[in-house]
Amino acid sequence: MNTVRSTDGTPIAYERSGEGPALILVLGALCDRATGRPLAAALAPHFTVFAYDRRGRGDSGDTSPYAPEREIEDLDALIGEAGRSAFVYGHSSGAALALEAAVRGLPISKLALYEPPYIVDDSRPPQPDDFLPRLRGLVAAGRRADTVELFWREGLQLPPEAIIGMRAAPWWPGIEALAHTIPYDIAVLGDHIAGQPLPAEWATRVTMPALVLDGAESPAQLRNAVAAVTACLPHAKRRTLQGQGHGAPPEVLVPVLEPFFAA
Repeated sequence: MNTVRSTDGTPIAYERSGEGPALILVLGALCDRATGRPLAAALAPHFTVFAYDRRGRGDSGDTSPYAPEREIEDLDALIGEAGRSAFVYGHSSGAALALEAAVRGLPISKLALYEPPYIVDDSRPPQPDDFLPRLRGLVAAGRRADTVELFWREGLQLPPEAIIGMRAAPWWPGIEALAHTIPYDIAVLGDHIAGQPLPAEWATRVTMPALVLDGAESPAQLRNAVAAVTACLPHAKRRTLQGQGHGAPPEVLVPVLEPFFAA
């Protein structure tokens, strides 16, 4: 494990593996760098892969107050460690964070995004205005399990029986340990979960080659968001992975990511 200091002094923990051009993995809600190890290992024969604990997770620090801008600074610090330019792959809310970093002008040479969970139309109800405050209230009250349940029930629209089953799973304690970071992911999504079109100015700010991925089995909300992101970015191509949902295993991702980043 290595650490790099972000702009506000927060230590950000990361693992570096492989050789070749730098590629940073930015994962989504309830994930830490251990979640990304299988993908990092599969990509390491082709790239120098950075898998990191986002702010508040694993061995990284969590300086208050939180703001999405701090996470962009964290990613910028990692890019500095990588040599001041890097490829970036983001998944779910990590894809939203990576895209926002690109909008802010970070030196990302190529960008791959898997299903940023925006709500861009009426394919599902927009998140209510009190969703983030309710999550923060549960975190402040120390109700970690209830925080995860609210996120899964209203954010991901999982059925109650599925949530009950997951709370009984052996990996539940690891999920509960990351519950305090769920509001961070919702904050990263910002105004883009309100059922409105994405900002037109992204077309002039995100000009690097981009690959936008979705799973053929994913909900309409996510697939429509991928279509909207692809339409916004001038040098983006969409790729739908057959048989996949909101995520894909390394053996499916690597044959797609490797030629895109290597070209």
